[in-house]
Formats: sequence, C-alpha cells, structure tokens
Amino acid sequence: MVNGFDASRLGSLPERERKLIERRQALLGPSYRLFYETPVHVTRAEGVWLYGPDGEAYLDAYNNVPSVGHCHPHVTQAIARQAAELNTHTRYLGEQILDYSERLLATFPAELDRVMYTCTGSEAVDLALRLARYYTGGTGIIITENAYHGVTTSAAEISPSLGPNMPLGQHVLTVPAPDTYRADGRDVGMALAQDVAKAIAHFRRRGITPAAFIADGIFSTDGIFSDPVGFLQPVAGLLKDEGVLYIADEVQPGFGRLGSHMWGFVRHGVTPDIVVMGKPMGNGMPIAAAVMTSEIQERFGQDIRYFNTFGANNVSIAAASAVLDVIENEGLMQNAAATGDYMLAGMRKLQETFAAIGDVRGIGLFLGLEFVTDRQSRAPDGALALKVVNALRDRRVLISASGKEGNVLKIRPPLPFSRDNADVFLGALEEVLSEIA
Repeated sequence: MVNGFDASRLGSLPERERKLIERRQALLGPSYRLFYETPVHVTRAEGVWLYGPDGEAYLDAYNNVPSVGHCHPHVTQAIARQAAELNTHTRYLGEQILDYSERLLATFPAELDRVMYTCTGSEAVDLALRLARYYTGGTGIIITENAYHGVTTSAAEISPSLGPNMPLGQHVLTVPAPDTYRADGRDVGMALAQDVAKAIAHFRRRGITPAAFIADGIFSTDGIFSDPVGFLQPVAGLLKDEGVLYIADEVQPGFGRLGSHMWGFVRHGVTPDIVVMGKPMGNGMPIAAAVMTSEIQERFGQDIRYFNTFGANNVSIAAASAVLDVIENEGLMQNAAATGDYMLAGMRKLQETFAAIGDVRGIGLFLGLEFVTDRQSRAPDGALALKVVNALRDRRVLISASGKEGNVLKIRPPLPFSRDNADVFLGALEEVLSEIA
C-alpha cells in the first residue's frame, strides 16, 4: 500500500496513539491499514480541516469523500431532519427518490436516462459489471494497469492497484494508461485505443466474448492523466464498433471535481454506456449509483430482480440532494476550476526550482505532481514522493501518492478548498522540497 503505516514502528509512537493502534490490530486485524509513517489521530472536522484530540488542525488536501467539505451544515441538517422523519427502503412509494433521480439524471447526456442505487462505489461497480455481462453475453473486462475500482470480489478482481496478492480475474486484461508525460510525441488517445483493440482480439482469439472496458476519466490511481482533452474519443469509438460496453468510473473525478464539467467523461466529449459513482455523492453517507441507458437497464431488469436494502434509503437520498444543493448554490465547480488553476501555476513555479519535479498535471481539484530521479530518464522516484507525503503530514498538510511506483503526489481536496488553503499547501510543499529534494 502506497503511504501505509509500518506496524514495526509502533514502539516509536506516543503512548496514546500506540494503544489505539494496538486495539485496532487486536479487534480489526491486519487488513485495516493506516496512512502515514506517523498515523493521524482525528476527532472532528469542519470544511477543509481535520482536528486532532488536542485541537491541532490538519489541512485536508486529499479526501474527496466529503466533497462539499467536512460536516457541511446544509448536509448535516438534511440528514438530521430526514432521520427524525422517515428512513426505509425503496419498496414503498415516495417522491424523494424520484425527485433526486430527476435532478441527478439531468446532469448526464440524454442517452443516460436510468439510475440504480447502491450503498458504495464498489457495489456500483459490481452492479455495472453484472449489467455489462448480461447485456453483452460476455465475460471479458479490460482495465488499465494500476486501476482501482473497489473491494467487492468482482471489483477487486479489476483493481490491480490492490497489489500482487490480490489476483486479477481470469477474464481480465490490462492495458497501459495514457501517460502523456512519457508519450514522446505519440497520440495517447490512439495508443489507448490500439491497446484496447489488441485486448479485444486477444479475448476473441481464445473464445472469450469481451463485455466492457472500465476506466475513470482522470486515471487517478494510474498516475493522474487529464490531458489532452478528448483523448478518450478513439477508444470510445472503437468500443462502440466492437459491441463492447464502456463503463466510466466517476467515483473519484465526478460531482464537479474537475471544475469544467460535472463528470470527467463529458470533458472528453464521450458518452459511456454505464457510469458509476459513489463516495462524494452523499458527502460521506452510504449512497452510490450506476447510471445507464434504458436499453441496458430494461434487458437486465425484465429478467433479473434487483434490490439493495440500504441503497437510496431516505436519509442517504436527503444527504445526496443536499450535496447537489451545495455544489450549485456555493459555486463549487467554479471554485474547483479557479483554485485548481492557481495550484497548478504554483506547482509549476516550484518545478522551475526543483529538478526532482518531472511533471505537474491535472484539472480542477484533482492534481498530480510527479517525482523523477532525473528529467532526462524520467525514472520514477517513489521514495522521494513518500518522503514528501510524510513530511507534509508532519506539517499537518494531508495528501497521498499515486501511480504504479507511488511517485505521483495525489492532490484531491474537498471542493471548497480556497486560494488561502492553496497557499498553505504550496508553502508547506516548498519548505519540504527545500529540505529533502
């Protein structure tokens, strides 16, 4: 795990945190991992800040789950009101789920006109795979080399970033992500389409019918690749010609994070067959969804009964509706665009000073800064990235890392992140680089 706590360092921690970790290990077991060399102990949060037990403030430049800010009052009030009124499943009639569904679908291209609800993004991915396989009659799934799509059995089988001990599914093939930094003039969109075409041919040569290609619009765990705009068009055209479905995973880039559009795929001018979303949808409440064409949903729904007890429960729908309110009323997409541009400019200025910064990229409030051993070879420097992540943590600025080698800083703050917050982040980053780069 990139940026994971090493349990062998337990004895070096303060007694309070050491005892907490010992309890975690005894109760939760080794699968539950902590971030940072010195794990962060938090007791409350507000806006873009997390607070420790002694009142110390941590600037959150990483968490996309509280998309409109931690504990946003409009969202928390909506949750409390609904919890005091009604909270049940979707097998009773009610207008709340219909009102929200109309609002949500209005943010998508007209072809994507049906929605099915789950509790988590992993469940939404799992459902999307079921839909794709049933619609196409195929089983083959194509993913990028360091993708992450979730933790259910079927989602984990298409998530190579979980590590070598989590085997990929037998009918899963990987293709390289569109790495513009190492493209050397090649058209990354055409290269991606060619690689996917080879994977489709590989499946068919072995008697496997391909069902879907799934990717998120910013390739967040592959290293954060956002440009050039439109590079997903060749692969989208190929998939349509081949009868293979395109699943857009918007769990991380969706809900306005990229600033220019509500959804990452729209920025590239493509329309997928299925879109999955989660995490930011309810600002931390358990709600997620898959949006798809009515043709796909009709074929599945006429033959297969689907139900999710807690999916789209009243309290989670109230939270999701409040999130849309805040995104619209507080201009958070516009803020993501403006603050993201400001942060990119600041990081590019640092790039002029520090040779270890090979590339700076991203869009809106989803940014990446790549460390290399030298700019000529562009060899990844994951060790430096890890040092920077932990040195920032020691200055109470929280980010993490991405990419196969863990050498790309993953900067993904809540959407209200301001220029003042950006200045804190950039100042801390410059201090850290001056000390260790």
